[in-house]
Amino acid sequence: MYNQKFYPTIVISDVHLGTEHSKTRELADFLKTVNCNTLILNGDIIDGWSLQKGGKWKKEDTDFFKIIMKMMENHNTRVIYVRGNHDDFIDHIAPFSFANISIVKDYVHEKNDKRYYVVHGDIFDNITSNMVWLAKLGDIGYTFLLWINRLYNIYRTRKGLPYYSLSQNIKQKVKSAVSYISNYENELVELARARHADGIICGHIHQPADRMIDGIHYLNSGDWVESMSALLEHEDGTWEVYMHRDAVAEPENEELTELYPSNRKLERVAFSSNSFHHFF
Repeated sequence: MYNQKFYPTIVISDVHLGTEHSKTRELADFLKTVNCNTLILNGDIIDGWSLQKGGKWKKEDTDFFKIIMKMMENHNTRVIYVRGNHDDFIDHIAPFSFANISIVKDYVHEKNDKRYYVVHGDIFDNITSNMVWLAKLGDIGYTFLLWINRLYNIYRTRKGLPYYSLSQNIKQKVKSAVSYISNYENELVELARARHADGIICGHIHQPADRMIDGIHYLNSGDWVESMSALLEHEDGTWEVYMHRDAVAEPENEELTELYPSNRKLERVAFSSNSFHHFF
């Protein structure tokens, strides 16, 4: 029996159900330990692009929705499903509400006199918004990168080491990531300001974040393909970035020194570049 912890609001995004790299089991393990008043599914939960090109729906994907249904039944959880670019089929039915479920294109979250504008974030990605065919082509390369990451973690498991996102750290080394993500964040911050909101809650770029940018609270829920992260709202209105691999991992050993020499400073930047940002 899981010891559940209560949070008023939980935000997850970019689960990409229907792809082989979705960390559905890990997400299920996390959701079994929490309950909430509001669960925001902030886009790319179901990967329609992958399913259209032969992706397989797994039993764990169905179990994910069963867990959400139990949350609704046991805790009267309200579910807000915000469309993303990979589940853009939602455009045909949003906005739509039934019982405790709302399917929307965007959402305003209010608590403790604070307003947060909730949107997946792909609206500021010209590639995914206007050149879908190119984004889908780029998705093949991203899938290959995740395949390499999977092989690497099979090795780590055999060595008794916790999960490590090699793909995330490879992407953090791409120099153009800094300028792209800065533009992405600034555009979303300005959108929140235009909506008279105190903060923005987004996903899309698979990089969790919690920081202030020019007086606007920028929150990114990350993903459940690489970072395995979520946003947790506390009862006093403060937010926390939950990192699943940190919650379950044992301390690292010296193996990673070959990847990150002690004399090299790591930068915590989100990934995106001309050659990769359209994968998301």
